[in-house]
Amino acid sequence: MLKFTPILLAIIYALVMYRFSVWRTKAELDQRSSELADPGLKRLTDRMAAALDLPRIRVHLYEIEPVNGLAAPDGRIFITRGFYQKYRDGEVTAEEMASVIAHELGHVALGHSRRRMIDFSGQNAIRAALAMILGRLIPGLGVMIANFLTSLLAARLSRSDEYEADAYASALLVKSGIGTGPQKSLFLKLEKLTGMRGAGTPVWLMSHPKTRERIAAIEKLEARWAEVAKT
Repeated sequence: MLKFTPILLAIIYALVMYRFSVWRTKAELDQRSSELADPGLKRLTDRMAAALDLPRIRVHLYEIEPVNGLAAPDGRIFITRGFYQKYRDGEVTAEEMASVIAHELGHVALGHSRRRMIDFSGQNAIRAALAMILGRLIPGLGVMIANFLTSLLAARLSRSDEYEADAYASALLVKSGIGTGPQKSLFLKLEKLTGMRGAGTPVWLMSHPKTRERIAAIEKLEARWAEVAKT
């Protein structure tokens, strides 16, 4: 029985972390956000809502400076104040902002936002269990190896979700008459907007696919749609 103790502890830890993460995320977003009211963006979100047969798409403004968009486990869509300011300053177009909203809608529709919360807790549980086991087998290095392995797992899962959300956004943008042009042009701006430099990072350690690979995946979808349209 004792040999299974690390696994049992990890499962308990995962359950506790999941409940705590859900509560903490909701409390933070409730406290620091409000519904975004922007006529220019609303015209575009209304077009996407019509394409999805929805009455409207609510977007919330999250009062933090980092440039980001996110989808909460409860299905709400958020744009950070920092990202919205880039739009207000003219560095990002309304159509490019719409592509961000479409991408986050993809995370919600495909169940990523809720699953990511579960994965976060599960990854911590795996990390804890591996650290316990490897720490005994390889003292001094076991924890480092556990952290590295779980980071690889998290990055792989995240990249897969990003590709799926990109594909969902592309389809929605095309159906809404906005097109994928703004989606691809925003990808080319993101590195500068976010201040992140991922060129030298191995792809298997990145949580998001590389820009050129994301654009290539969208163009592959467009080619496939064009072939279908011919038949």
